Amino acid sequence: MEMDIDSACKPKDEEEKAKGKPIAAILVGAPGSGKSTFCENVMRGSSRPWVRVCQDTINNGKSGTKPQCLKSAAASLKEGKSVFIDRCNLDKEQRVDFVNLGAPEVEVHAVVLDLPAKLSISRIVKRTGHEGNLQGGKAAAVVNRMLQNKELPKLSEGFSRITFCRNETDVDAAVKTYTAVGPLDTLPHGCFGQKDPNAKTQLGIMRFLKRPHETNARDSVPSQLTEEKGPCGKTQETVSSSSGMASQKIKVSEDMAPGSISHDESDIPTLAFPSISRADFQFDLEKASDVIVGKVEEFMDKLGNARLVLVDLTERSKILSLVRAKAAEKKIDSKRFFTFIGDICQLYTKGGLCCNVIANAANWRLKPGGGGVNAAIFNAGGPALEAATKEQARSLLPGNALVVPLPSTSPLYSKEGVTHVIHVLGPNMNPRRPNCLDNDYVKGCKVLEDAYSSLFKGFLSIANTQVKVPRSSGSILSGPSKLEDEISGTKTKTWAPCLQALYNIAMQPEKHNKQVLEASDDVVVLNDIYPKAKQHLLVLARIKGLDTLADARKEHLPLLMTMHEVGLRWVDKFVGEDASLVFRLGYHSVPSMRQLHLHVISQDFDSKNLKHKKHWNSFTTAFFRDSVDVMEEINNHGKATIQDEKRLMSMELRCHRCRSAHPNIPRLKSHISSCQAPFPADLQKKGRLVPEQNKLWL
Repeated sequence: MEMDIDSACKPKDEEEKAKGKPIAAILVGAPGSGKSTFCENVMRGSSRPWVRVCQDTINNGKSGTKPQCLKSAAASLKEGKSVFIDRCNLDKEQRVDFVNLGAPEVEVHAVVLDLPAKLSISRIVKRTGHEGNLQGGKAAAVVNRMLQNKELPKLSEGFSRITFCRNETDVDAAVKTYTAVGPLDTLPHGCFGQKDPNAKTQLGIMRFLKRPHETNARDSVPSQLTEEKGPCGKTQETVSSSSGMASQKIKVSEDMAPGSISHDESDIPTLAFPSISRADFQFDLEKASDVIVGKVEEFMDKLGNARLVLVDLTERSKILSLVRAKAAEKKIDSKRFFTFIGDICQLYTKGGLCCNVIANAANWRLKPGGGGVNAAIFNAGGPALEAATKEQARSLLPGNALVVPLPSTSPLYSKEGVTHVIHVLGPNMNPRRPNCLDNDYVKGCKVLEDAYSSLFKGFLSIANTQVKVPRSSGSILSGPSKLEDEISGTKTKTWAPCLQALYNIAMQPEKHNKQVLEASDDVVVLNDIYPKAKQHLLVLARIKGLDTLADARKEHLPLLMTMHEVGLRWVDKFVGEDASLVFRLGYHSVPSMRQLHLHVISQDFDSKNLKHKKHWNSFTTAFFRDSVDVMEEINNHGKATIQDEKRLMSMELRCHRCRSAHPNIPRLKSHISSCQAPFPADLQKKGRLVPEQNKLWL
């Protein structure tokens, strides 16, 4: 790699003009590529005045925004200092505003740390205490996701110099180059170190995309045990993995707050499906991709917040490439439809993607075998999937789909969080297979369109109407027929396995002795696993069918009173230990976890787990229903009022005492740590705050 600052010199008069110019060096690289370390190493040894502008620390040591970075960089450049823009900057859109800082008196460089994904992931999995809190197992998936959206910088964007680093040796050379640049020195213009100007997939990423049995110890990523939510909602030790996210088309914005890219998406209905026109069916891929994109576009308006994910095991999949390009041309929302590289049977455990429904490119007999996706899904689903399929149908015609609710005994359910498998059969052009169409693509495309229609309708029956298909009677879905005629069942809330941890504890507390603080015939008490205050308990109801506050009726009033009494007893205990604590007892209007539970939470909100607006607003707006009000409403009207989640969760951040507004969580937490204003008058009535008024209502 050309790194010698004395080579490729410009003409003397041009070089003189450049002397003394500050440099805006825009770093480009995924998390874990070493951007911050690069800055520190240069600044430690350079005689040129450098300023590091990092979005993770721009806001008084806390995460800030892109405008704050731009303002800081512009101010430093105006003072004649050079700046490192320490952000990922993986696409042109993220770089353009920083490139525009360039002027006749400012040179704009790019330093691209395009290291192998394996190296970045191994670093990010092992690191702790990261400024932006991007670390551990979930961060590995983020790296692969971001890398597939990257655009390598070009001189045409406005850069005068671009340095590409493909390995650690290149990085060391670049550090030496920039360290050697003194206050009056300049660097030659041009591109240095780039081997493939059109490169997009990182060198080294393919090792993460091997089939599980092809991976050996030499290829494995150094890993670390981390605690995170498993598919059943329990805290578990997991080894992070990066397979599966390489083709993910979700756009990850660098302007998001720390942690926002790792929000739990397990409550978003998601269908993962392979290409139905299987390889051994020999269907033309161009025509198949046209059908996929056309059908996805047709169903976009019906999806709501649900997602469709096209999955393939190999990075070089032609069908994924074709679909990605055609979906982009049609401007299909890449947050609701994207492609994904990985094992469809291990999307959660290996790729970090929660999918409650997966599709199987089945054979007409609906039996295991035949290799490919069908064999893999039946193998992963175990005997429970095969038995559930047989209960509903013994065969399937091309163009049709069969929705199979997955028994909880299936490993796909317990490990991956999959609640339904949809078997679907596409057209066949292989004369050695049944129902061959003899290259009749008019009929073949019609069958394929019907197959995808059937598949998506089956998914919508689960995601939108929340219909649980009875296991005793199958529903074979025919593409052209109406949905109302295709599905029979009862409307009920379908909970993903990862959202049933509280239910499992309430039903069998004896199996969770380490978590349970108190248990009786009516309730179970435990600490919130992610407390949002110094003291934060959950009091769980031990009755089946009482999943949420909306389920509570007058016959449940004695149980609600018991839950309240138990909560008050724990408040008395905590206040006896710390008299400064004040509590509220209440319910979320729309809980994120199954099984009705009462929050007993101190009002200091002093917790590292309180990170997002949703956390704050769920406890300080009308979304949080005080227990005394809930009991009164149910006693008088037979049910509790459920507040609008979307509106209340998007409200501005306000102090729960003085009601002052704040721009972000760090500023809010700083304020509430010292705010001594009295609580609002409405909270001081009817025993909503305890211990001020700790007598049980009624």
